[in-house]
Amino acid sequence: MFTFGEVHTGLLQNSTPLTTDRAAEVLSPLCGAQLQRFERPMQRIITADRPIGVDCRLPAASGGNPHVVGTVLWHAGITGGHLAQSNVFAAVVPAAERRRMPWEHYTAFPGRLELLSDAKPEDLTQGYLHGRSRPNDLDTTAIATQAFDRLQRSQLLDRRPTLRTRRTRLRWTATGTGKTPQPITVTFRMVSEDLRTVDVKVADEFVPGVLGLCEDLALHDWLLTTVSRLLELTLTTRLGPVEKADQLRPAVEYFLHLWMPGARVDEVLKPVWQELDRRPGFSRQWDTSVARVRDQISLGTIELLKLTHALRRDA
Repeated sequence: MFTFGEVHTGLLQNSTPLTTDRAAEVLSPLCGAQLQRFERPMQRIITADRPIGVDCRLPAASGGNPHVVGTVLWHAGITGGHLAQSNVFAAVVPAAERRRMPWEHYTAFPGRLELLSDAKPEDLTQGYLHGRSRPNDLDTTAIATQAFDRLQRSQLLDRRPTLRTRRTRLRWTATGTGKTPQPITVTFRMVSEDLRTVDVKVADEFVPGVLGLCEDLALHDWLLTTVSRLLELTLTTRLGPVEKADQLRPAVEYFLHLWMPGARVDEVLKPVWQELDRRPGFSRQWDTSVARVRDQISLGTIELLKLTHALRRDA
């Protein structure tokens, strides 16, 4: 019927980026030695998928109580040595029989939830993206938060991050449109300061690739949000050019080189990034923010050179 998930992204609680081996040591307690490592186009390491059994309701836009049983999967990862992510996801399928089966049946299909009641995919996707959570509803936020917190509690982290930043959450759904290739549609919304939603409709065969797309989107949304906030906080103060440049330096050292939208996305799904650049204007806003950061650092450098020249002249 559809696939859904939630990605949390934030700054690792460490004063410096981690090497690949160090990042592996931080992630290993979450899944043992089952890790995937990537060096190109950027350093990234992620844990193996881990299942969690659930027997609960799904939120529905109509207010119904669709019942699902099965397992959701989660994993965590570190990108660039200091950007942490956790992701929880599952696919919803109609149950062959409208009755609860033994757990062995569900554990044989990790990452699959069987729907035991009638519901339309659009009702479920809109309920998950925009509905209010009820006590018996599946809580992907809690699962993703727990995974993220476990990563951050590692004794190998010094808990002295260079910046104070917020986590962001990206809640996503992917619905298949059939077996024949159809135009890809994507709806991206900024719900609040820390929550975004993405609804993707794509040909059935490309639905599995939406998971990687949404992780990539969540990472770049966090980068854009964090650099924009840092700029706002810096430029609205009465600090001098040198002090402002010093506050913006971490953005140059740690974040700017990580901007590679679509680099880890299935080629078929690249048009999604084109759509996001056309309407929300991700890359345009990023390029403007980067230019402003560099301008402020240049002004700080000029001011510092002027002060140095004045001191030498007075001496």
